[in-house]
Amino acid sequence: MMSNLMNTNDVNLEYLANVRPSSRQLAWQHMEMYAFVHFGMNTMTNREWGLGHEDPALFNPSDVDVDQWMSALEAGGMTGVILTCKHHDGFCLWPSKLTTHTIAASPWQNGKGDLVRDVSEAARRHGMKFGVYLSPWDRTEATYGRGKAYDDFYVGQLTELLTRYGPIFSVWLDGANGEGKNGKTQYYDWNRYYNVIRSLQPDAVISVCGPDVRWAGNEAGYVRENEWSVVPTQLRSVELTMENSQKEDDSSFALTVRSQDDDLGSRSAVAQYGDALSWYPAEVDTSIRPGWFYHQYEDDKVKNADQLFTLWLSAVGGNSSLLLNVPPSPEGRFAEPDVQALEGLGRRIKAFRDALSESLFDVSATSSMEHVSHLIDERNDTYWQPSENDVAPAIMLNFPELTEINTIVIEEAIEWGQRIEHLQVVGILPDGTEQPLAQAGTVGYRRILRFRDTEVSAITIYLDGARMRPMISRVAAARIKELS
Repeated sequence: MMSNLMNTNDVNLEYLANVRPSSRQLAWQHMEMYAFVHFGMNTMTNREWGLGHEDPALFNPSDVDVDQWMSALEAGGMTGVILTCKHHDGFCLWPSKLTTHTIAASPWQNGKGDLVRDVSEAARRHGMKFGVYLSPWDRTEATYGRGKAYDDFYVGQLTELLTRYGPIFSVWLDGANGEGKNGKTQYYDWNRYYNVIRSLQPDAVISVCGPDVRWAGNEAGYVRENEWSVVPTQLRSVELTMENSQKEDDSSFALTVRSQDDDLGSRSAVAQYGDALSWYPAEVDTSIRPGWFYHQYEDDKVKNADQLFTLWLSAVGGNSSLLLNVPPSPEGRFAEPDVQALEGLGRRIKAFRDALSESLFDVSATSSMEHVSHLIDERNDTYWQPSENDVAPAIMLNFPELTEINTIVIEEAIEWGQRIEHLQVVGILPDGTEQPLAQAGTVGYRRILRFRDTEVSAITIYLDGARMRPMISRVAAARIKELS
């Protein structure tokens, strides 16, 4: 069936199959899940969006413990953390030299503190990467809305963050420009911002309103059934991202999902774009709580470990990364419900990985048997690829005894592109009959397929749709315990 798909003439398959990630995008994808930490003036005022010009004296957390943050995030399986160094209200969590509206004007640590420094150093102590969020919208800064004057100010703050705090893995730029039709208008000089980031932190991905990492399009944790990393270049349009971003302090926005954007990269979706395609992978961002900043009244609304694990399975197992927000309390610590949920998430992820590693089976394929061991060597830089004359490629997993499974994992060698368009998983039952277990469209970095517990002697993965010959870096099968 793969050969039938490959005969279509509406797209240049050679181009489509070979669009590849940059080294920074590849390193970012391998991080899989990392944390957002929303903390700042809004934490103290119990708001989601600040109004600007809040009294810096309001910022005086009594028990900031950044190592407690990192321990909880590490327990949850996080590989990095992005701090809201400045939100829309304009209050800076570092002593910026460009404004007085900073932590230096607060009573916390007698005005000598630098929370960006503290978090960046704590992250590295715990083996995690550090990233920054710097709101483009500033409701305090007087130059906002004055064109180049504000761009100069913003670039100055970017420069401070990108030169003082060591390696940065992500600069997270949202499209916030919430003044509205009757407010100030600031046209951000995005290309200038990008140049500064590339010059000062060349290994950092520029996310959301940037060319490296694409916003999934919602804050509800929704993951597309088929997520393509190769999409029309026009999706990098900052204006398009800003148009679809939150424009006012509206709690319902986090639950909004736009179904019209479900197909971004199928052949039919990209046919009209020719070679105007780019590697632009998706990030799923959502919060462990209904809000992004801490509110005590949400302590009983924290997503539990099972909910978080389901989210992880769908995001990391759906060719996306997961950016999970965990907000500290006004005292400066993660609340106990959040800590417990993260610990449970980490246990479930570990159990999942252990089950995959401990599963026993022999692997074979319809061709290129000399490379089939690459499917189980647990390395990202090796792969199996069917031979050119293999028109119906398939991978077979043979178990040494009847084995109960409910999960299949398959990964492409995405450093060479994303190629799989469809696959089917068929199990061989104890009586020798075949039973379909699962099917999927895209794979990309990783696809995790779940199905009901089934006892099998073997399974076959039929790669029946692809953009040229697929390159598979890993297959695995196991029984994952049901969520409690």
